[in-house]
Amino acid sequence: MNIFVVNSGSSSIKYQLFKMPSESPICSGLVERIGLDNSFITHKIYSHGKETVYQKTLALPNHEAGLQEASRLLTDKEIGVIQNPQDIQVVGHRVVHGGESFSKTTKVTDEVKAEIKKLFPLAPLHNPANLLGIEVAEKIFTQARQVVVFDTAFHQTIPEKAFRYALPASFYTEHRIRVYGFHGTSHKYVAAQATQYLRKPEAKLITIHLGNGCSMCAIEHGAALDTSMGFGPLSGLVMGTRTGDIDASVVFHLVNQLGYNAAEVSNLFNKQSGMLGLTGYSDMRDITKAIEAGDREARLSYEMYAYRIKKYIGAYAAILNGLDAIVFTAGVGENDALVREMVCRNLDYLGIQLDTEKNNIRSREIREVNKPDTRVKILIVPTNEELEIAQQCYELLNYPSKSVI
Repeated sequence: MNIFVVNSGSSSIKYQLFKMPSESPICSGLVERIGLDNSFITHKIYSHGKETVYQKTLALPNHEAGLQEASRLLTDKEIGVIQNPQDIQVVGHRVVHGGESFSKTTKVTDEVKAEIKKLFPLAPLHNPANLLGIEVAEKIFTQARQVVVFDTAFHQTIPEKAFRYALPASFYTEHRIRVYGFHGTSHKYVAAQATQYLRKPEAKLITIHLGNGCSMCAIEHGAALDTSMGFGPLSGLVMGTRTGDIDASVVFHLVNQLGYNAAEVSNLFNKQSGMLGLTGYSDMRDITKAIEAGDREARLSYEMYAYRIKKYIGAYAAILNGLDAIVFTAGVGENDALVREMVCRNLDYLGIQLDTEKNNIRSREIREVNKPDTRVKILIVPTNEELEIAQQCYELLNYPSKSVI
């Protein structure tokens, strides 16, 4: 079964093609700077253990042009991996926000698209682009079944005592203001990989997704019990450009005393804060260089970043009443040894002890970086959201009676 996974962003499209049930992609690609004259596409083909990369700069005025170009590369006479677009049997889409309407992977219908549109106010930067990706794919891959995987779905197992806010009840019952959580596709994937690695289905895990956006999740028996992001993707950890947790009184002070309006506060908290606001850089590699050059503010930003993660580890260990492993994943989590070292420092009481030598070794494989015979494993698990989406699509269409959460 050829499953084409599409992750449509506001100005980009990520994609991978899988011939399921094989877990190795046939090809993958990234379309960037959509809407500009210098749009850029990187297309990779995987064959016989080798990777071939094609790159091209061209004008792509919209998402339809971007996905058409990806389709052209898929079917190119010289480098194509399929004969024509109709060889794609399933298109799997990542949609960020499913609200309370969707707790599992779902086939696309007019009603599903209407519900995704109704959720635009809850994810204004993501859901419109995600829906656009679905509509464009329907035009290009006309014979394919369209399937949606929601980032919020994995968190639907979080109990009400954890997902409700202490607001008057009507704000939940009438306006559905609650914790939804995000990065669920990644948390689900790495939790399953860690559980398999540990050979312990009932494992108590804390998964730590650290990219430009960051979140954590407390997981037991493969089900989410709590997560750091809430109603939107702003709360929780310090992120690349987002504040993470902040006293709501700061909002009132900005508006009432400093003259900010709501849009300016949103822009400040979402796009100008986090590591960017603290250091001038949102990329951890740049901040690491600044630390090496003796920049005090850069060092402080790393300490704040790690401190917030440690607070959540303590909280989630209490919620889980025990801990089998903490799991680092995503770009920073997988590659930044300094972050992992600072997070794991002085957590001996919880049974978390990092092996510095193991921590500094790079690999794309699942690995543990804890000292031997420690109670809690420290795992690095590379995430693969596209593969998780492909797997969920495959299960939905081949085992419809099986619940895919």
